Amino acid sequence: MSPVAKLKSPGELETLRKSIVDKKDPGKAVIAICNGTGCQAYGCKAVTSAFQEEVKKQNLATKVDVRPIGCPGFCERGTLVVVKPQGIFYQRVRPKDVTDVVTALAKNEVVSRLLYTDRATGQKVTYENDVPFYKKQKRLIIGNNGLIDPTSIEDYLAIGGYAALAKALKMTPEKIIDEVKKSGLRGRGGAGFPAGSKWETTRKAHGDAKYVIANADEGDPGAFMDRALVEGNPHSILEGIIIGAYAIGAHQGFVYIRNEYPLAVKNTGIAIEQAEKYGLLGKNILGSGFDFTLRINRGGGAFICGESTALMASVEGKVGEPRAKYVHTSEQGLWNMPTNLNNVETWANVPLIINNGADWYRQIGTENSKGTKIFSLVGNITNTGLVEVPMGITLREIIFDIGGGIPKGRKFKAVQTGGPSGGVIPESLLDLPVDYDELARVGSMMGSGGMIVMDDKTCMVNIANYFVGFLEGESCGKCVPCREGLQHMKHILTGIVEGRGKDGDFALLEELSSCLIDSSLCALGSTAPNPVLSTLRYFRDEYEAHIKEKRCPAGVCKFEASK
Repeated sequence: MSPVAKLKSPGELETLRKSIVDKKDPGKAVIAICNGTGCQAYGCKAVTSAFQEEVKKQNLATKVDVRPIGCPGFCERGTLVVVKPQGIFYQRVRPKDVTDVVTALAKNEVVSRLLYTDRATGQKVTYENDVPFYKKQKRLIIGNNGLIDPTSIEDYLAIGGYAALAKALKMTPEKIIDEVKKSGLRGRGGAGFPAGSKWETTRKAHGDAKYVIANADEGDPGAFMDRALVEGNPHSILEGIIIGAYAIGAHQGFVYIRNEYPLAVKNTGIAIEQAEKYGLLGKNILGSGFDFTLRINRGGGAFICGESTALMASVEGKVGEPRAKYVHTSEQGLWNMPTNLNNVETWANVPLIINNGADWYRQIGTENSKGTKIFSLVGNITNTGLVEVPMGITLREIIFDIGGGIPKGRKFKAVQTGGPSGGVIPESLLDLPVDYDELARVGSMMGSGGMIVMDDKTCMVNIANYFVGFLEGESCGKCVPCREGLQHMKHILTGIVEGRGKDGDFALLEELSSCLIDSSLCALGSTAPNPVLSTLRYFRDEYEAHIKEKRCPAGVCKFEASK
């Protein structure tokens, strides 16, 4: 990026935005190509290069922009290409298809073979908004991934980026916090704690310094919501953090990203550097007198470091272990100073609330769960990918209307929400509204947004065994209930799936679960029994078949004849 003068006021920001928008030719076509991690596995880099070369070859550089974008969600169909402004949606594009797409664009035609085929009607779908996968979504957060190059701050500014920051800096910190409280925004990292209340507590806490942290340490199996957001629109997260820091009174912040997300680390680093060059980070931001710096901390891949106190210990350079919860991080967090930690999706909601107002935000969702939620829809599902839906949508709508149902004609059996510590939800509850309270009521949880769909060939005892084994391996071992309880629970479940189960195993699993829930130091241990308790609750007959009949109804577990 060429040298730029730091912006000294909201007025200068708006002048810059206008100049960027004015330079854009509204008649110029844009070929937007997904360059997220998922599409990189499909070869999107080669597709992007091929488009750049073909546009030059056909002398269309003045009429067509080739823009690498973040993940637009429909990962099952990568590499994804959308021709704008028409919104022509191409899927499973390969380098060999590029010449045909560019030629068709020049002739105002469409390459029919690359269009999505609606499974219900058998008809080709030309436009992105008409694809069934997107129709019931409300993509307030992830939708901007499809509009911008994540490494271009100019692209973000062109769609209104940092306008919320300029607006917030003219408000009092108390007014910002009141607006976030009024919006009903709850933390998207799993606990669902009201964001505004946490901000208020941190602001009122006493300390020589205060800190804010964005948690992008996403360790749930099958989950990639945070990764796609950080990769595809890092400036939206930065903008939310800066607003939050101003409201709380923090002058230093951290983005904690696991090192297994190299593209997220790279794009966030670029975004921070760009924001610093424009004066949106650093000293006297937009002439407000507010100073704030931000840096990246790389996590080493420990699942436990998704827990707030373990994460903060990691930032301090210590072993990632949790501490007792009677000391709140909002009062004594990082280096024993008041610290506010929110998930990256939570931070990305903040600019929307400031720009549009709390009343607008409250219109989306349910009574106690406002806004939208991004889920990673994976497992035995036709349309794998990221979905952003309003709170209150039913599981049936997500799995069948958006996800396309179960492939290969198989029958739906269950869905697990909330990651490895979440519970499984059976077919009888498919019409359950998805929000924090309803999921908790049936023995599961929202978590950070993982959603694993299972068909009738899935053994629920084996599923419980797998997730308990995952959590056993990720337990830090600091507290006895978690360290010993999970190990013993895993031993019992392994015995059941290997045909060595006994009648007393039910009671023992339930007793161990109660111990973990009541006595564990952190949420890893206290929520770890969810997969066991929910499968016992809804699929007890499968446990009984394993123990009493030495038979796996799903045909997954293989018992030796001697057993």
